[in-house]
Amino acid sequence: MRNPIIVALDAPTADAALEMAAQLAPVCGGFKIGSELFTAAGPDIVKRIRARGSFVFLDLKYHDIPNTVAKAVSVAVGLDVQMLTVHAGGGTEMLRAAEKAAEETAYKMGRVPPLVLGVTILTSLDAGALREVGLDVNVEYQVRRLANVAVKAGLRGLVCSPLEIAALRKTVPAQVQLVVPGIRTGAEKADDQKRTMTPREAIAAGANWLVIGRPICAAENPRAAAEKILETLN
Repeated sequence: MRNPIIVALDAPTADAALEMAAQLAPVCGGFKIGSELFTAAGPDIVKRIRARGSFVFLDLKYHDIPNTVAKAVSVAVGLDVQMLTVHAGGGTEMLRAAEKAAEETAYKMGRVPPLVLGVTILTSLDAGALREVGLDVNVEYQVRRLANVAVKAGLRGLVCSPLEIAALRKTVPAQVQLVVPGIRTGAEKADDQKRTMTPREAIAAGANWLVIGRPICAAENPRAAAEKILETLN
């Protein structure tokens, strides 16, 4: 079985991220580089982690006019990332531009196109938060609506919370990959993630990839924590 664990390197410096990556590379499927680390360390951190042979998920959640997003995606392909994110709320034209840029740039470079993932609803949001921004709908409905927009636009993957996996598996094509944050083992303190699930539950529900940060990186022994999670999946 492919290792489905993507460790979120939510570190403030390149040195801290590289140290964590070196420790965890043998026991995870790849690493997520998000806004904090990318802002601190820039594209160089992607290059350094890729140079070690590790899979990189660049999670910057592009959301802009189609031309701007397409150019950003092309640059990301040049960094040789394996996954990247765009907000599904950016609309069909933006999503199509992102997927087209990924495929065309990868073809020119002789690479496999990265998986462009549509972000539906952030796992920190619940129905009350959606209502505050003018979306008087339940979370599951909004997730399904945005997922359908993304799939129709040609995206081959989605980011969703664990609680929406089962519903999406009933509505999107089987080949669409689901990347799932909000993974918790049950031993952590409460935090800003409102829609969570254990690793085993998420895989059983139909997740392809699990994005795990605090349960591993904040553990006393991160490698042991990752190994323990992996054991529950085998």
